[in-house]
Amino acid sequence: MLLLGLTGSIGMGKSTTAKLFEEAGVPVYDADATVHKVYEGEAVPAMEAAFPGSTANGKVDRQKLSAMVVNNPEAMKRLETIVHPMLRSHQQKFLSDAEEAGAPVAVLDVPLLFETGGEKRVDAVVVVTTAPEIQRERILARENMTPEKLDAILARQLPDAEKRKRADFVVDTSHGLDPVRLRIREILDQLAKMPQRRS
Repeated sequence: MLLLGLTGSIGMGKSTTAKLFEEAGVPVYDADATVHKVYEGEAVPAMEAAFPGSTANGKVDRQKLSAMVVNNPEAMKRLETIVHPMLRSHQQKFLSDAEEAGAPVAVLDVPLLFETGGEKRVDAVVVVTTAPEIQRERILARENMTPEKLDAILARQLPDAEKRKRADFVVDTSHGLDPVRLRIREILDQLAKMPQRRS
């Protein structure tokens, strides 16, 4: 089974692209959705212990937690130490399920793939991109988003140009869904001829 890493900066259309991979019959592991899941279950006691006041009603309050870690690298490290092992075990289960189902390709949808060295754990990387002005417009239309918050998020992410340079495949979401569907078909065709590369 070939493993495809799917990444892209905030607002590039990565979630939509992931859905279109699923539509094409490819199993997709969604790192963000898994974070939501652990924040509503297994991570709660550890989070409350490490970040008192970060949970409410039996789940992690992402807004409160974000305020506690946003400009604090040490707190961010502590957060990752708690969450990453949980996410890894979910990912392992996803991969063994996909392998058992006989999927030729599986997608790992990971926002900070390059930032966390995840490209070494996949066979090829797809980077989702769009024009900078479309990106800003999409993000600022989100609830609770401010230009300051956006700049803080972008500062933590590798620049788009750098991601595109390191990608095996680039998907541009500037022109609607049909070109993206077409590009996914091309990528899957090319993957069928590719060797496994992950270390």
